[in-house]
Amino acid sequence: MNFVRNVLILAAGVLLAAVIVPGIEFGSRWDALMLVVVILALFNAVVKPLLVLFALPFIILSLGLGLWLINALLLYWSARLVDGFEVRSFWAALLGAFVISFTNMMLSGRSRPRSRRGPPPPPQEPPRPRGPGSGEVIDID
Repeated sequence: MNFVRNVLILAAGVLLAAVIVPGIEFGSRWDALMLVVVILALFNAVVKPLLVLFALPFIILSLGLGLWLINALLLYWSARLVDGFEVRSFWAALLGAFVISFTNMMLSGRSRPRSRRGPPPPPQEPPRPRGPGSGEVIDID
C-alpha cells in the first residue's frame, strides 16, 4: 500500500513539475507521463541507492545537495527513455527535481499515519511520607 501511495505522490510531483517548470513538457500524452512516473519509481528503488552509495562523500561534503543532483539526473534519464515526455536541459531537470522533492515532502508529511499511542497511564497516588509520625504504626508486644 505504501508503494502505491508513494507512486501517486510521485505522479503528483511530476505533473506539477511539468506544469510549472519551463523545459519539462509532456504535451497531452498522459501515458508518457505515467510511464515516466513508473520508470522514475523504479529508478528510485533500484538505481538511486547505488548512486547514493557511490556519491556518499560528495553528498556529505555538499550537505545533501548531491541528492538533489542525483534526483535531477534520474529525472533526466527517465525523460530520455520515454517518447512524448521531454526535459530540455539539465537546468530544467534540476528545477523539476526540486519541485518533485518539495511536493513529495509536503504530501508525504500529510499522508503519514499519526503515531498510535495507547491511553494515558492512570494517575499515580502520591507517595506516603515515612518516618516518625507518618501515621503507620506497627505494634510489637
